[in-house]
Amino acid sequence: MRVVLGVSGGIAAYKAALVLRLLTEAGHQVTVVPTAAALRFVGAPTWEALSGRAVSTEVWDDVPSVNHVRLGQEADLVLVAPATADLMARAAHGLADDLLTTTLLAARCPVVLAPAMHTEMWTHPATVANVATLRERGVTVLDPASGRLTGKDTGPGRLPDPEEIVAAALAAVAPVEEAATPADLAGRHVLVSAGGTREPLDPVRFLGNRSSGKQGYAVAAEAARRGARVTLVSANVELATPAGCDVVRVGTALELQEAIVAAVDAGDVDVVVMAAAVADFRPATYAGAKIKKTHGDGDDSAPTIELVRNPDVLAGLVAARGGATSPFVVGFAAETGDATGGVLDLARAKLARKGCDLLVANEVGADKTFGQDTSTVHLLAPGVDEPVTVGPASKADIARAIWDVVAARLS
Repeated sequence: MRVVLGVSGGIAAYKAALVLRLLTEAGHQVTVVPTAAALRFVGAPTWEALSGRAVSTEVWDDVPSVNHVRLGQEADLVLVAPATADLMARAAHGLADDLLTTTLLAARCPVVLAPAMHTEMWTHPATVANVATLRERGVTVLDPASGRLTGKDTGPGRLPDPEEIVAAALAAVAPVEEAATPADLAGRHVLVSAGGTREPLDPVRFLGNRSSGKQGYAVAAEAARRGARVTLVSANVELATPAGCDVVRVGTALELQEAIVAAVDAGDVDVVVMAAAVADFRPATYAGAKIKKTHGDGDDSAPTIELVRNPDVLAGLVAARGGATSPFVVGFAAETGDATGGVLDLARAKLARKGCDLLVANEVGADKTFGQDTSTVHLLAPGVDEPVTVGPASKADIARAIWDVVAARLS
């Protein structure tokens, strides 16, 4: 989902950083639009680092893209936290003198304001009238919490907790999303793996990878929205559990294989999406105590770690179903390209080798895909020469594209 997070100039602006974190960790693409006053509390580098997107307050920035209109037109949700008395007054009267207020005027999606101000300002007749006007126009204005304010003051006017703000904002969007989201997976049982496995060397070290689990969680969340019963096998992921998903937590490749096989053997899984980054190798032996460095004079030796292959979970799923077509199996190919070929070349070879029904290929690296909120993927299917390319796009949008293809194939 594309979210515009507006931040106005109150001391509670620092709490919006956690609101942003909660939204991005849930897989949403967030553009932060602070006011000039907000940047005096929290600087642009903080918002850019947390969102991964450029930050601006001016309508004069990025003029060719008509940013002051485009942001509101393209957003699925506009959330302002904190919303000061001044911001709400300007919004109520249709003033548009910066990027945030022009975005509010252009938005045709749900708009949610989370007020924060001193009690006297919240209860002032002007603010009361402005809130009433905004609510009459369909804007969701949350009631502020009551508690400690700036200095020694207490009373109503405190910014609600970030978790409450995010929950209320998503609830405002839910009716729109439900109306727009097809129920083409209703009655289906979907099994999704996500994250990256870790293969222990000793009690404190492991072999792992950079996968954050964001794409797999987005795939699971979209399946649940489309009516599926979702089992999410999660390997070392620190994200909030998507609504409507049952989570099975695993650590290693062998544990992931065991969880996947157990779910499929139960006999009612219709689709398996292997989005997890499963380690190809694991240490042949596990050291029960921490492996120590040698400390002798001139001894700079290091231990040699022998590796053994992990089972190929994806190929095993295809082989286990024999000649049957169920469950429908979706694989992922995270490739860097090498001397033997580019990302698509390696992905096509993997599709032929694994025998899955759909392969999602993407280019990965230290600053690509893993941990990012956007990506570009190529969807490859057997017998289809040209892949379907999606992106650059949010991982939620990519998840929708994957399920569009899968649902069409299932029907």
